[in-house]
Amino acid sequence: MARKVLIVDDEAGFTKLLKLNLEKSGEFEVRIENNSMKALASAREFQPDVVLLDVVMPGLDGGDVAAQIQADPALSGTPIVMLTALVSPGETSSDAVAQCGTLVVLPKPVNLEKLTATLRGAIG
Repeated sequence: MARKVLIVDDEAGFTKLLKLNLEKSGEFEVRIENNSMKALASAREFQPDVVLLDVVMPGLDGGDVAAQIQADPALSGTPIVMLTALVSPGETSSDAVAQCGTLVVLPKPVNLEKLTATLRGAIG
């Protein structure tokens, strides 16, 4: 059974490409939300196994969305992988992944193989 990934990012072209690449593997069912203000409602409806979340977005930023998801009793255990252009691979820990509590942070642009491995690891 495919694992459910919710991508929350305001860049529609980026999210569409990411969805196509992740679904091509056959491992993931992907839903996109390009409006951060609707992210919590999308997560409640979709019940993802993992949320892929951009940090810088208009409206609510990634930290706000992550806090909403973690505060929701039905979603509080959902792993969150943050994507950001604010850090470069050299600024994060080994293999461009940094642990921040229950969050994982990956720099943009992200390598698809690294992202897929990170999603698998986050889901467990």
